[in-house]
This record gives sequence, C-alpha cells and structure tokens, in this order.
Amino acid sequence: MTTAQPQELDVQPTPLALLLLGREADPRSERGVECPGDLPSPSDPDLVARARAAKEKLGDKVFVLGHHYQRDEVIQFADVTGDSFKLARDAAARPEAEYIVFCGVHFMAESADILTSDDQKVVLPDLAAGCSMADMATAEQVAECWDVLTEAGIAEQVVPVSYMNSSADIKAFTGKHGGTICTSSNAERALNWAFEQGEKVLFLPDQHLGRNTAVRDLGMSLEDCVVYNPHRPNGGLTTQELRAAKMILWRGHCSVHGRFSLDSVNDVRERIPGVNVLVHPECKHEVVAAADYVGSTEYIIKALEAAPAGSKWAIGTELNLVRRLANRFAAEDKEIVFLDKTVCFCSTMNRIDLPHLVWALESLAEGTLVNRIEVDKETEAFAKLALERMLALP
Repeated sequence: MTTAQPQELDVQPTPLALLLLGREADPRSERGVECPGDLPSPSDPDLVARARAAKEKLGDKVFVLGHHYQRDEVIQFADVTGDSFKLARDAAARPEAEYIVFCGVHFMAESADILTSDDQKVVLPDLAAGCSMADMATAEQVAECWDVLTEAGIAEQVVPVSYMNSSADIKAFTGKHGGTICTSSNAERALNWAFEQGEKVLFLPDQHLGRNTAVRDLGMSLEDCVVYNPHRPNGGLTTQELRAAKMILWRGHCSVHGRFSLDSVNDVRERIPGVNVLVHPECKHEVVAAADYVGSTEYIIKALEAAPAGSKWAIGTELNLVRRLANRFAAEDKEIVFLDKTVCFCSTMNRIDLPHLVWALESLAEGTLVNRIEVDKETEAFAKLALERMLALP
C-alpha cells in the first residue's frame, strides 16, 4: 500500500473540518454544540403525546416549520412543510408567533431570523444540525477569493450569486458586493439578472447547481466554467483562466445529491424499463444530463402529483422525501424508487429527531428559551439586501 504525500492531497484538513460534530462550537460554522439539557429517551413511548401536549400548551405562540427532508416522526408536528426559502417566508408571514421552531438545518434557521421581526425568536432543536455544503464556504475563504479576483483585475466585472444553502455571512458578503441569492427553482433568473449587471458570476457554494444552470439553462459551455478551490493557492486557477471564465464556481457540493452517479442512472434504467429519472439540480452535471427531468424539491413533488397512474419514477434527492412520496402515491399505482441502490439520508438534517423536538417544545412551554438562532444586525442587513434582490427578480 502506498500513501499519498501531503502535497498531493487535493484538500488539506482545516480546523473547521476537524471539529467533532456536536462537540465544538464555531460561530462562523454550521456546526453547533450539544443540546444543553436532558433529552427524553428516544425509546420513550410517550414522546408523541408529549410533543402534542407542549405544542397545544404553546398554542399560537409557536409556529413549527418542517423541511421536506425531515423524518416522518418530526414532520407530523410541522404547521407547514416546504423547502428552506418557502419556510422562511412562511415564518415571516406569521408575525403573531413568538417562537419559530425550525425543523431543518442551521442556515435555514438563520434565513428565518433574517426575514422575521425582532420580536420573533427562531429556535433550532439541535444546534449541531448543520449543512456540509454551507460549511464548504467560510467568510474568510470568500474574502480571500475576492482578493484573488481583485489581483486578477476582474473583481469589478464579477457579480456574486449565492445559493440559499449558505451561511448568513456568505449571504451578507453577497449583498455587500452587489449580488443576489438564488434557490434551485429561480437560479436561471438569478444568473440572467447577474449577467445584466456584470460580465462574470462568482457562484457560491454549490458548483453543481451553478454549472447545471449555466450550461443547461443559459446555453453556456463547460469551458465557460472554472472551479475555485479555496484550499489551493489562488483557488488553483491561473489569472488567465479567471479572466477567460464566465462562471467562477466555488468548490462545494451537497453530500447527498453529490453521491448520485451516471452508473446510478444507467443501472435503474436496466432494472426498471420505462422508468422516468427525475433529479435535483444539485446533482453532478453528467447525472443531470442523463436524467429525463431536473428540478427543485418543489418541482419534484409537483411532477409526481401530476404523473399518470402506473408510471415509474427514480428520484435523485434525499431519501426521507423519496420514501414519503413513494408511500403517498402508492395508492395511485405510481412506482417511486430512490435513484441509488445505497440508502442515503442527510445526516445533519436527521439530527432533528423527536427527542430534540420534544425537549425544545417543552422548554418553550415552561418559559425557557433554548437554542435561539440570532444573526447580528450588520450581517442581517446585508444578507437581507441580497434576499430582497432575489425577491425583486423579474
């Protein structure tokens, strides 16, 4: 067995990467700390009744948001379900709710805090429910990237576009530098807007969504895209490469959607003749190119709702949602399977379980505010500016 020398490694370990999930805290990281209280036992048969009782006691004071990727035991207590941006807007539309309990991950709760009033308090049942993609772009790394673009003489031509799946710091950077936020459903509109403002786009932090949108929707070539690697000097790119590129893609990805491969698509077509392959645009470009349909989480749900009875579907997105959709449409004789043979949940999303939800609700019912997610005012102002630009997109 041979071992690669340190200088040959593509990515060098960082202090952030070495944090033990749930054991350390970094205010600029999606990772958090352990729940500061005694959790109910996951084997407690009264958990469902306890959650109902606490939620009933809180009444209109609490509004529970449930992301589509949450497990069924949690989603049953959600007042509304949806993707991250829809849920943040739903929270802002409920000003009478004193507590917003966000069953999702850290960046989603930050967005809810940014969009809700100062009187509302956003709670994340487990502070260690983060997002590996959001962690792939820190404020320091992005500031260094901007310095590289400035030294290359192109910063004034570059408009940052950041995916919703990013930290408040990155959203604030985007707002401060004249950019906008996008979701997986409006990325094309966001990029069209950005290219009206400048000649180049810095797309953060998901390279696959940026590449797929540029090539599939805007008609660019793969050669128009370069990948900026924050772990390499100058992002691993020459000044000439940066000047020639139209899309500067951050080297980030979703750990769930990034696992789907072209082999997954070919295999499911062999196993299930006539299957429709429907994938999320966070998947790799070759997977998106081989799929029959591509779209956001909401698009996937609506496509299956409209699908004819007896149709067959292989879905490339998080397993909790795929399994829920398969159960929902089984009575309509729609066959819905997970695209990959290997089971894959979003590990950090799944940290929000019933014990954590019960603990959070019971604490709030007893008058104790726990696990509040609060974005500082300066960061909030610039992040909100970027979000407002997205809301104003034509």
